[in-house]
Amino acid sequence: MLPVVLGLVGVFLGLIGYLGLSGKLPRNRYVGVRTAPAMRDDEAFLLANRVAGLPNVVAAVVAVGAGTAAVVNPDAALTVGVVGVVGAVAITIAGTAVGHRAAEAMPEPEAPKGCGGCACAGGGCSTFSRA
Repeated sequence: MLPVVLGLVGVFLGLIGYLGLSGKLPRNRYVGVRTAPAMRDDEAFLLANRVAGLPNVVAAVVAVGAGTAAVVNPDAALTVGVVGVVGAVAITIAGTAVGHRAAEAMPEPEAPKGCGGCACAGGGCSTFSRA
């Protein structure tokens, strides 16, 4: 059972890593780097997941390798499985942290020009039209 779970986790991480590296992972609420700086806009999400893509692929290789090793050596399956899970999770967390930092380092998007987001009905903002 453990080798199957490790294999599925590896395939999932590999797919997310590949999509992140290739820039094909759309901004969503479920997978990828989803920290506040990464979710700021599409460009930040794209950058964060491109940076985190390679660590996710490496974590996938670790998980699949641990699953394979658990099948080959059933006497040490539990030990190999635990080490594989811990390694894959640690690499994924490190990749997320690096992706977060990359998104955080991006400059803030420019605010829209004009009245700055207030309701400009009637030719001006109510806060500025009162004297």
